[in-house]
This record gives sequence, structure tokens and C-alpha cells, in this order.
Amino acid sequence: MDKKNRESNKFKSHIPFRLNLLFFIVFVLFSAIIVRLGFLQIIRGEEFEAIVRRTETTTITQTVPRGLIYDRNGNVLVGNEAQHSITYTRGTNDSASSMAETAVILADMITVDTENITERDRKDYWAAGNREELLERLTEEEKLLSGAEVYEAELAKITAEDISFSGKELVAAAIFKSMNSATSLTTVNIKNVDVTEQELAVVSENLMNLKGVEVSKDWTRVYPNGELLATIFGGVTSEKTGIPTNLVETYLAMGYARNDRVGNAYLEQQYETVLRGTKSRYDTVTNQEGDIVATTQTYEGKSGDNLVLTVDIKFQKEIEKIATDFLNSRQDLWNDRVYIVALDPRNGDVIGMAGKKIDVTTGEISDSVHGVLNENFIVGSSMKGATVLAGYMSGVIDFNNNVLVDEPLTFKGPLTKKSLFNPSGRIAVNDIQALEKSSNTYMMKIAMMIGGQNSYTYLEELSMKRDYTLDALRGYYAQFGLGVRTGIDLPSESTGFLGVPNESGQVLDESFGQFDNYTPMQLAQYAATIASKGTRYAPRLVKEIRRTESDGSLGKVELVKEPLIMNQVNVDPEAFERVHRGFWAVTHDVGSRSYNNFGNYPVGVAGKTGSGESFYQGEVKEIINETTTNSTYVAFAPYENPEIAVAVIVPYIRNESVLPAGDLVKATMDAYFGFN
Repeated sequence: MDKKNRESNKFKSHIPFRLNLLFFIVFVLFSAIIVRLGFLQIIRGEEFEAIVRRTETTTITQTVPRGLIYDRNGNVLVGNEAQHSITYTRGTNDSASSMAETAVILADMITVDTENITERDRKDYWAAGNREELLERLTEEEKLLSGAEVYEAELAKITAEDISFSGKELVAAAIFKSMNSATSLTTVNIKNVDVTEQELAVVSENLMNLKGVEVSKDWTRVYPNGELLATIFGGVTSEKTGIPTNLVETYLAMGYARNDRVGNAYLEQQYETVLRGTKSRYDTVTNQEGDIVATTQTYEGKSGDNLVLTVDIKFQKEIEKIATDFLNSRQDLWNDRVYIVALDPRNGDVIGMAGKKIDVTTGEISDSVHGVLNENFIVGSSMKGATVLAGYMSGVIDFNNNVLVDEPLTFKGPLTKKSLFNPSGRIAVNDIQALEKSSNTYMMKIAMMIGGQNSYTYLEELSMKRDYTLDALRGYYAQFGLGVRTGIDLPSESTGFLGVPNESGQVLDESFGQFDNYTPMQLAQYAATIASKGTRYAPRLVKEIRRTESDGSLGKVELVKEPLIMNQVNVDPEAFERVHRGFWAVTHDVGSRSYNNFGNYPVGVAGKTGSGESFYQGEVKEIINETTTNSTYVAFAPYENPEIAVAVIVPYIRNESVLPAGDLVKATMDAYFGFN
């Protein structure tokens, strides 16, 4: 009995000990927790509070007004029109659903264009606003797909009924599309065209409820003179289009963003870095949730610099009217276009350039000034001055030996080629007379001698070295700008079309302008090089670059674009003097077609006619490849000290008795010298 009591007491004595041990352990653990909490709150409390308050500062940029384009007298040709803008800056953690909510609110305040909203745009918007419902439509297998694949699966679950939007929903979808195009901390325009005062007021009053939305200022390009030279100015991409695909890497390396508006053609593209200016910079502060909590401007930006062109807008309007009036006159029913180019031979300045086309069915006239640089034509005899000078440069003629017999040339084959003024006789002419009478034979004999055939016998073999002769002629012509780039300060131009000869007779055709095709600008550069007696200047459209003043006006000169000499024609100046005399004889010989225009003109004009045998390549399909004539003319004035060189091309003339290029040159000279 006593033994059992002792064992029972021993057992009972262990229970309080275990409980005490357990209580002690719990006490120690709670003490540790309390000590840890005390450490975190007292010792490191400020550190953790700072983490909670931690923000991130990021620099973002905004565009500035683009530089303007002026004519040589300070008249605005391309300007900017300020306009109100409603913008959205995307936060670092802005979700598609939050943007959709904002879009819904904005749709009650503004209207936007919904014409280009696609089915995919509708689905993207519906998916952003209906995440939970969309997830319920997925199968378990679809939920396991990767990010891009699962989203495509989600879009496939959206029905036509889901996206059968009302007017307001469609507006919200369009707004969402704009917002969703922004990357983190970039700004996009939600609406920047025709923003009404009421829309501005309503949005401004509700900015607190419109996360990331701001009311701002934007600009758009305007053209005070309508379509005048609009093609040569080029355009500017939209924010939606951004950088052209083929230029993305180049512009990104220069610090551009993908959605930046950039020049996409001609002057706007060529001088993009000048016109764009320097973006304004803002420090944007975001909290841990990615919300923008503060924005501070750190640099106000610098408006783009301005281009001052060499073009005189008054003269430009007049030559465009000359071209338009000519096409409206319908002197020849096949002709459907005309080109006029005027250069300053002293420095290459483009004084004016015009191209016009007429729809022969409707009579509607459209601008075709790009054709000055990119359309190619057989120019005929107007380029014979280059062949005469090629004769002097090659040494096959000189000042004591420059008389050749003009006669029909009949070679073995038979192959016959001759001059229009002398279809059957034998007439000795020198270089000046050859230009005055437009001797084809004189030019062909120069080509033959360059190719090693120094004499002509009836029905003999045309034995000149064909390829060598053609290459040599083209090399000489290139010194005048024919068949090569003119060097104009634009991003693209045609080099002409240089044919591949099937037989040697075509090389003879080359010598008097009946084989290779040249652009109107190349022909004008040739005329200017003749006028300057051998200095080939690159055509220059931009004269100087000037700053923009704080009030937006034209500021001081930052850069004067000096004339660019492409080459100096390597020939004795006396040879140019003789070509000048030949051109003078063309316009002042009493029996010439040009005498009526320039024989008694108040200013001395020298020039050369041309008629290129060609094939119709216009818009009327029924007459494609029909034989036609291109009427061409080059001239310069004043004769003693030239300050203007003009080239005119009137393609696709059916009636050879109507060769109007000379009349258009006279009208151009009248406009320049103020005689009209």
C-alpha cells in the first residue's frame, strides 16, 4: 500500500515540472518576439518607414514645336499650328484594367475618331474590362498556357455579341487603344485634333479621377500656300506611325523613341535633326504602386531650328501657273505633264522647280514636282553642248580643227543617220554652227572619232569601239550632271536611265541625246554648268539654318550652307566661250525657231532646243509605247553674266510641229525678270 502511494506521488510530481517547462519555453519565445518587435520598431523603425515611403524618380521627355521652313525672303512655307491636346502618361504599374476604367470615364467627356477601330481593338478593350469573366471561360488546359498563348486563347473566347459596342463603348475602346500604345512612363496623345473648349474644361475639372491624364499643348504642320512644293517639303509621321521601320535602328541610336514624329520624306527627312529641336525633360516621381505622385520640369526644351530655302515663293507661284496654264491649254492631246526648273549658275541655288500633271479624262491638274527629281526622259538636242565639249576634252577637235562635214551617214547594214536641217547634202560646219543648226552628224562624228573611227566612207562598217565610246561619252556627260546624282540636298533622286545598246548605231544616238534618259533636274544642272563655264554646283534648296526666337519668330543664323562644287569641267575656257556663242546663235539667228522668243528680248538669253524621240509612258493605257516627242529647252541669262539657268521638259508630244518648251522658257524668264 505504501509502495503504491509513493509511486503515485512520484508520478504527480512530474506533471507540474513539465507544465512549468512548457510555460518557460512559451515565455522565452514570447520574450524573443517582443524583443524582435521592439528592435524592428525602435531600432530600425525609421528605416522601414522610409522603405514604405520609398519612391522612384524617372526622367521622361516631351516633344517641342518643330522648326519652320521659310522661302529666301522670310515667307513661311511650312508652319506649325498650336492645338490643345489631351494626353496620357502611363505609370510603371498601370494595368490594362485600370486604363480601361479611365477610358470609360473619358468617353463621357470627349469624342474621338472611331473609324479605324478594328475587331482586335474591340477585343483588347473588352478583355481589359472583363478579366474575371474571361478567365472563367478558359479550360483548365488553356489556363496553363504561356502569357502570349493564354491571351490569344482569351481573345478567342470573346464573342461578336461581347464586342457589339454602343457609341460610348466604341469611343472608350478608341481611347483605350491610344492609352495602351504607351510604354511605361511615356506620353501619348489621346486627342490632339479639334479639342473643344468644353472638352478641355470637363477634363481639367476631373483630372483627379483620371489617372495619368493631362491637358497639354501640341502642334500640327500647316502649309500657308497649299500644295505649293508640298511634295518637296515632305511630311511628318504621326505619333501612331512613329519612326519608319527602315529607320528604327538609326533613330533609336540617336535617342529617339519609337513613337516620335519624324520627317518621312524629302526636306523634312533630310533635315530631321535640325527641325526636331531638343525635347523638354521632366523628373517623374512614382511610388511603390507605380503611381505618378509628382512631375517637375528640369529642362524646358528647345524648339527646332528653321530652314531658309533658296526658293522665291513669288517666282515659284508664277512658274507653277505657267505650267498649269499650259496644261489647261491642251496644245497637244497626248501631253499630260510639264516640268520647269530654274537654278542660279553662280551657286546652284534652286530658284524654283515645278512639275504638273493633268488627268486627260477629267482635266484635273495635280502636283508632280517630285518628277523633277525622279522621272527620266530622252532630251534630244538640248544636250549637244556637252558633246561639243566632249570633243574638246577628248582632243578630237581643237580651236584650229573644229570643222566637220554635215552629211547623211550610211553605214553597212544599211544604217542611215542624218541631221534634220540637212537630209541629203554635204555642208561644212564648225562647232558654233553645229549648235546653231543642231547638226546630228557633227555630234556623231565626234563620237566616232572618240571611238577610234576618224573618217567616214559611204556603206563602210561602223567600226568605232562601241562600249569604249559609250563609256567615254557618259564620263564626259557626267561632268555636267547628266546620268549621275546632281547632289541636291534631298534624301533621294534618280540618276537617270542609262540604256544598254544592242548595236553601235545607238551609241551614235547617244551623242545627240537620243539614247540615255535624264531627269529635269539633271538637265537643269547641265544648263547651269554650261552657263557657269564649267563649275558644276550641287543644286541647293536650303540656304541657311536659323534659330527660333522665344516668341516663335525667325532667329539669328546658326549655319550658312555654302555652295557645294561637285566638279570643275576640265576643258579650256575658250571651248565654253564657243559653246556660249553657239547657244546665242540658236536664240538670235533670224531663221531659228527661237528668234521670235529671244531675238529682241530685253535681256540677252542663250539657249538650245531639243526634241527627244520617245515612247508614250503616260496614264492613257491605249497609247502606251506609241511614238512621241519630248520637247526640251535649256537657256541661261543674262548672256554676259548669267544668274539664271532654266530647263523645261514637255513630254509626250504627238504633233512634232508643236514644240512648246521654248515658249515656256520665255514665260519663265519673263517671270524672273519681271517682264510678264
